[in-house]
Amino acid sequence: MADIAPTPTTGAATGITAGAATTAPSTTTGSDQKAQSSSGSRLVEDDTIDQEEEGGDKDLDDDELFEELENDDYGMASFREQRIEELKEEVAKRKLVVENDHGSYKDITDEKEVMDVTTKTKHCLVHFYHSDFRRCMIVDRHLEALAKKHIKTKFVKIKVENAPFLVEKLQVKMLPCVIAFTDGIAVDRLIGFEELGNTDNFSTAMLELRYKTAGVIEDDSKNDPRKMKKKSIFGRDYGSDEGTDDE
Repeated sequence: MADIAPTPTTGAATGITAGAATTAPSTTTGSDQKAQSSSGSRLVEDDTIDQEEEGGDKDLDDDELFEELENDDYGMASFREQRIEELKEEVAKRKLVVENDHGSYKDITDEKEVMDVTTKTKHCLVHFYHSDFRRCMIVDRHLEALAKKHIKTKFVKIKVENAPFLVEKLQVKMLPCVIAFTDGIAVDRLIGFEELGNTDNFSTAMLELRYKTAGVIEDDSKNDPRKMKKKSIFGRDYGSDEGTDDE
C-alpha cells in the first residue's frame, strides 16, 4: 500500500486564508470620465450662481440701507428747519412780551387804558373785579397762569369802581365778570361760576378750554411742529418729544 503524504500547510496558504482579499485596480472608461467631468462642472456652476445671488442680495441690502440713510438725512434736515422756525417764533414772542406787556396779568387803574387794550390788541381778556370778593381772587389765580402760557393774548383786570363807564356800557352786574375781546368785539362773557360747575375748585384747564373754543387763545396743539414725526432707521421720531417709538 502506498503511503499518503500529509497535505502541507504552507505560509502562502495561511496567508491567503487569514489575509484580506486584494482588490484589483479599477479601470475607467472615457465616457465615465466625461460624465464625472460634466458633473463637477455643474457643481462649480451651481456654486458660482449661488454666490452671485448672495452677492446680489447683499448689494440690494446695501442700496436699501443707503436709501434709508438718505431719508434719515432728510429727516434731520426737516428737524433742523423746524427747530429754526421754533426759535424764530420764540424770539418774536419775547419781543411781543417786551413791547406790549404780554405774558403778564396786568392790573389797570384807568378805564381808558382798558379801552385802548381792547381796540388795539387782537385778543384780550378783561376781568372786572372787586378786591373784597373771594371768587374774584380765584379767577385771578387762573388768569395769571394762562397769561404766562398764552402770551399772544393780553390779560388785564380792573376794579369795577375804577371803570364806571365800562361797567355801565358793558352791563357788568355780577362779579366776577370776565369779558373776552377779539378785534375790539366782545366774543365771550363769563359771569360767576355757574358755567364752571358752580364750584370754586374748577381747573385752569377748564377755563383754558373755554377760551380756546371761543378763539381767544390759540390752540397750540393744532400747529405744533413737534407733533410732526419722521422715523429714522434707528426708530427715532425726529421732531417729536416722545423719543423712540417702535410701532
